[in-house]
Amino acid sequence: MNQHIKGRSGAVWALVITSVAGFMAALDNLVVTTALPSIRKSLGGELAELEWTVNAYTLTFAVLLMLGAALGDRFGRRRLFLAGLTVFTGASAAAALSSGINELIAFRAVQGVGAAIMMPLTLTLLTAAVPAARRGMALGIFSAVTGLAVASGPLIGGSLTEHLSWQWIFWLNVPIGLVLLPLARLRLAESYAPNARLDIPGTLLVSGGLFGIVYGLVSANTDGWTSPTVLTGLIAGTALIGGFIHHGFHAKNPMLPMRLFRNRGFFGINMAGLLMFLGMFGSIFLLSQYFQGVLGYSPSEAGLRMLPWTGMPMLVAPIAGHLSDRFGGRPVVVTGLALQAVGLALFAVIIAPDAPYTAQLPALMIGGIGMALYFAPAASLVMSSVRPVEQGIASGANNSLREVGGALGVAVLASVFSAQGGYGSAQSFTDGTVPAVWIGAGAVVLAAVAALLIPGRRTAPAPAVDPESDPMAGAEPAEGQAPVAA
Repeated sequence: MNQHIKGRSGAVWALVITSVAGFMAALDNLVVTTALPSIRKSLGGELAELEWTVNAYTLTFAVLLMLGAALGDRFGRRRLFLAGLTVFTGASAAAALSSGINELIAFRAVQGVGAAIMMPLTLTLLTAAVPAARRGMALGIFSAVTGLAVASGPLIGGSLTEHLSWQWIFWLNVPIGLVLLPLARLRLAESYAPNARLDIPGTLLVSGGLFGIVYGLVSANTDGWTSPTVLTGLIAGTALIGGFIHHGFHAKNPMLPMRLFRNRGFFGINMAGLLMFLGMFGSIFLLSQYFQGVLGYSPSEAGLRMLPWTGMPMLVAPIAGHLSDRFGGRPVVVTGLALQAVGLALFAVIIAPDAPYTAQLPALMIGGIGMALYFAPAASLVMSSVRPVEQGIASGANNSLREVGGALGVAVLASVFSAQGGYGSAQSFTDGTVPAVWIGAGAVVLAAVAALLIPGRRTAPAPAVDPESDPMAGAEPAEGQAPVAA
């Protein structure tokens, strides 16, 4: 009986600690968006610097996530989780103390390093602590909390910026991190992955490739698409990503085995996540500034008016979880992405220098329902698409691809905005935002198409197959079930 209570208590503590840590890391993706006008006023900076204020975090977060998962597998997941949480908390304090825009960008990058070590281990630690029978519910709660963080970022950022200062969007992390550190040390069990190896060549290839592409996209706003700097970044980055894909197919122990993408479920949910974050992040980056710079709302008013979009997951996530249990994750995710695309398209139609809030409300609500339907089953679909021994890699890959989507979304949509408009006047800002949001809606439509590749619910699990004789054994397990371990 005591062992059972201890085990149940450990699972609850793991859910609380990993969910709060995941909330912090996910929150810092978008909490800065409604603070951008205040940061620009306080520290200076043009569009490129504002992009890097967001992308310095998302880019380091994205490119180091899989390395963070591998480090945890090899040196201890709890140990590396604590190290990542320490770096994240310290960098948050340093960002709050920044006196210049370049200093802030640098500490945002360090924040991303800490989050990249911490975030992929949250799902691995949670999966290891929770019994298989309750794992779906625990992953659903974790996904809802993470989705809430992404969704509530603009409101939290706007409120802190207006009523305190923009620095408090970073100070917020410090007391939370200081509370989590001893709790994680005492309440989480240490775990390792057998025969874990680090993939340094793969890390260098993907890091250099993504940096080159995003740097080229961001620099295009100021240097022009045909400048040597932009062309070098885009061409070299694309070549390095090609090398990373080749490495993933042929290396003995790659950080991301490309064979995983032969599984329709793994490919579908990851491509859907990348494209959804591309459309959503890029759109929120511009819309949060549109609310303040064009419509004249204060930071907290802007966050509050986005609440029908960003706050909807709090209401819809439990319903989405129930629908996912009953009908499977694929129809829920596809419906959610379709609604998110409709919401962005409606926004693109009604955006104007004097657009009334009542005209914006349907777009906000439809987009919010779509976001909630996507987030609720997403983590379970990822973790159930691979064998248990590959769940650390799967978690890192999924989070990494979503962050890559976010970084690309800000860079791509800001490039469209810069080509079609600018900060010169309300009309100029609107002229740039409309085509950018249309592209964001198109990206989310493609995400819904990718999600159709996810296999539907099956009535029985596939038989276990020896992974030594068949490396793709269990590649497409029954939806919502953990694959059968050999």
